[in-house]
Amino acid sequence: MPRVVDHEQRRAGLAAAVVRVAARDGLHAATMRSVAAEAGVSFSLVQYYFDTKAALLRAALDHLEAEAVRRWADRLAALPERSPRAVVEAFLDEALPTTPDSRAHHVVWTAYAALSMTGTGLPTHAGPDRRERELAGYLEGAVDDPGLEAARLLALAHGLGTSVLIGRMGPPRARAVLALHLDAIL
Repeated sequence: MPRVVDHEQRRAGLAAAVVRVAARDGLHAATMRSVAAEAGVSFSLVQYYFDTKAALLRAALDHLEAEAVRRWADRLAALPERSPRAVVEAFLDEALPTTPDSRAHHVVWTAYAALSMTGTGLPTHAGPDRRERELAGYLEGAVDDPGLEAARLLALAHGLGTSVLIGRMGPPRARAVLALHLDAIL
C-alpha cells in the first residue's frame, strides 16, 4: 500500500529547515541544497515543493509568523489574569528574543527585513501589520490612541529585541524598559 504524504506537513518541515539554517548560518546560507540537507531530504524534493528560492523563503516567512502566533496563543492561554496591562506586557515579552525559538525568529526576521530593503525581490509580509492591529485591540479603552500606541510599543520592542540579539542588553533590562513605558501609559 502506498504511503500517504501530508504535503502541508512536508512544506512546513522544509520551511522550518530554512529557519534553522538561516538562524544558525545566515539567510544567505539558506539555499535549496542546504535546506534539503537540514531537512534530511533530497534536493529534488525541495524543488518539487518550491520551484524557486524566493518561494522557499516566502514559505519560511509564513512559517515564522505562524509559529509566533502559536507561541503568543499559548502564552495568552496561560495568563492567570487578562487585564490590559497583563495582556500587553505578555504580548511585548513574547516579542523579545528570550528563548531559542524567539531568538531564531528575530535573527531570521531581521535578515528578511534587511534583504527587503536592498531590492532583492522578497515580498513584503503582512504579519507585522496584523500584530500591530492585534496589540491596538488590547489597548482599546486603555489609551487615547490605541493604533498609535501599538505602533510605538512594537517599535520599542523591536529595537529592544535587536539590542538583546547583539548583546547590548539582556532580557531583564529590556523587560524593565518596556515595564517603565507601560507604567507611563497604563
